[in-house]
Amino acid sequence: MEIASTGYPATLTVETPPKIANWRPLVQWFLAIPHYIVLNVLGIVSGVVAIISWFAILITGKLPEGLASFQALYLRYSNRTYAYAGFLVEPYPPFTFGTVTADPGDYPGVRTDVVPEYENRNRVTVFFRLFLLIPQIVVLYILQIVASIVWFISLFVVLFTGSWNDGMRNLVLGYMRWSLRVGAYGTLLTDEYPPFSLD
Repeated sequence: MEIASTGYPATLTVETPPKIANWRPLVQWFLAIPHYIVLNVLGIVSGVVAIISWFAILITGKLPEGLASFQALYLRYSNRTYAYAGFLVEPYPPFTFGTVTADPGDYPGVRTDVVPEYENRNRVTVFFRLFLLIPQIVVLYILQIVASIVWFISLFVVLFTGSWNDGMRNLVLGYMRWSLRVGAYGTLLTDEYPPFSLD
């Protein structure tokens, strides 16, 4: 089943197979550990790139393409890692680091596309970006707790039935889409404020 987000400059599509091997919830989180290590390193670099982007936009009013491409790579890698570790997809994610904003399509089942704003950036909202993120972070934190509980319950659902419950999958993917949009806004890829929505 395909779940996609539309209408925001950062979109996520996840194609969850109707049947998942029952053993996968027990091991995929463990097999994803190398990706979590890489993701942590990318996250540190992403934080530095966000600071550099902040100064670049405030000074020039533009977001350098190379900085935007790295942030897109980080967000894409995050979604791939979480989708695999959370047994939403079966293929193992590749260790690829293509710095392009559009998903190159080299990982079947998970697609993350970002359309950065390079020119004519809103310096005021960029300057106050951390403050503007506070409401989103609060809601996302609460949603993360709910999604984590649902993910844990889904482990047993998939373990015994071999498939995701539609409502549970939609909530988890809704959380991932919301997180992606907040990530794109927080890493200064766009000035469009993320909607408070799971869609």
